[in-house]
Amino acid sequence: MTYDNTCKFLAETFSQDFASWLLGQPILLTNLEPTELSAEPVRADSLIFLESAEIILHLEFQTKTDEAMALRMLDYWVRLHRKFPTKEIHQTVIYLTPTNSPLAYQTSFTSHKTNHQFNAIRLWEQPTKIFQQYLGLLPFVTLSQTPNPEETLRQVARQIESITDKRIQGNLAAATYIISGLVLNKEIIHRLLRTDIMRESVTYQEILQTGEAKGKAEGKAEGKAEAVNQIALNMLHSGIAIDLIIQFTGLSLEQIQQLQS
Repeated sequence: MTYDNTCKFLAETFSQDFASWLLGQPILLTNLEPTELSAEPVRADSLIFLESAEIILHLEFQTKTDEAMALRMLDYWVRLHRKFPTKEIHQTVIYLTPTNSPLAYQTSFTSHKTNHQFNAIRLWEQPTKIFQQYLGLLPFVTLSQTPNPEETLRQVARQIESITDKRIQGNLAAATYIISGLVLNKEIIHRLLRTDIMRESVTYQEILQTGEAKGKAEGKAEGKAEAVNQIALNMLHSGIAIDLIIQFTGLSLEQIQQLQS
């Protein structure tokens, strides 16, 4: 599961926690499918729309800045306003990893007489205690303004272990596993988070499936490379000219020279 999908899962599953954080009140929000908006297709990878009877919360999670972000926020606001003219629209870009780019501080689109405002949150500037207050925000704690992400993850692991609902516990553990990978290496995360808690989580199962698929793909690639190398070696032993070996195997001169040595 990617960071984008994990963030979407958390925002949609724990919408009241996100509303408490971003709107200041625990409003119950439901999913608004991007397909309901007209015009060209939307970027569905990191895009989240949540709505109540009076409010639409538009979120974008980013691991890097994008020069087109401000214009995109205006574009989505126009689409949302056209479809839901009476609803109040709140837009926030959430940057997950530290950057010195001024684009991470951009909160408006301005062109001639057009000026559109939106919010930008840089998690590394946010107080850690904010994310410790809500279950749905726990996976983001290690990305917050903490001087010691490893110790913070240890505290989060204890909080997760105390959750009695096994489904919620497993999903939060798996989401924390994924998101913490942005700032901590996998060995530390694996040591601090109990994998047995995650096993019943749909999120964790997707992690395993992704890993297995990646392993199979890498195995196939390695097997193909070994076969090509063996063919090249056989051709070398048969005294076939190197230029013909390059032509038949696709290997470079340097790769063939390495096989010779």
